[in-house]
Amino acid sequence: MRSRAALGLALGLVIFLTGCGEPGKTPPRAGGPPATTSPTPTPSPAPTPQPVRTTPPKLRPLPKALPAGLHRRSGDQGVALTFDDGPDPRWTPQILDQLRAAHVTATFCLIGTQARRHPELVKRIVREGHQLCNHSWRHDLDLGRRSDAEIMADLKRTNRVIRAAVPDAEITWFRQPGGRWTAEEVAVARKLGMRALHWNVDPQDWNHPTSKTIIKRVKAAARPGSIVLMHDGGGDRSQTMVACRKVIPDLKRRYGIIELH
Repeated sequence: MRSRAALGLALGLVIFLTGCGEPGKTPPRAGGPPATTSPTPTPSPAPTPQPVRTTPPKLRPLPKALPAGLHRRSGDQGVALTFDDGPDPRWTPQILDQLRAAHVTATFCLIGTQARRHPELVKRIVREGHQLCNHSWRHDLDLGRRSDAEIMADLKRTNRVIRAAVPDAEITWFRQPGGRWTAEEVAVARKLGMRALHWNVDPQDWNHPTSKTIIKRVKAAARPGSIVLMHDGGGDRSQTMVACRKVIPDLKRRYGIIELH
């Protein structure tokens, strides 16, 4: 009897252990699904910024002929000298020295950015009796082809910086860079009290010819009442400086050098 009881007890223990699960495995928790491992979410890539496309401003066509209203003569029998693209700290003082030595005056067509950098030269130009001309803010060759509002803003900005140097400066003239005039630009300048200043003698000193070539071209083209275009800024003007030592006294002797009017 005792052996049978012991055998039954051992058999029950084997059944109990077998029902608890396989060796080496953790039995599932009661009352819930088996534990699972959630995958780590992959972050979405940041969107690539798209370039902003801007439409270039529409430019009005350049007229085939120069518009009416341009000032192309000095206003008398004398010749008027005009200097563009300054003021320049290297070249403008040299031209001013030559004009003072010859006891004549000229008209200086000032770029706004240059006037802002060199207000002391603007002051000297006015102090020595020369006339002022607005030559646009950045020498914009296409300024006349832009909208009236853009032209107005450009000219006003340039006048403001000139008058920041000389508050009571009289800015009588406006000259379009490159002579690429439009009728709309002439009208805007007139609204601001400025006359459109052109020329009829251009030795093309902006293209760096020799001083002899500059002298020859001026002498051949000058007539009573001429407006001579030369440059005291915008690049190397050493040949212009040399040429003016002969051009200024020669024009004064032959025609007289006068203010624009």
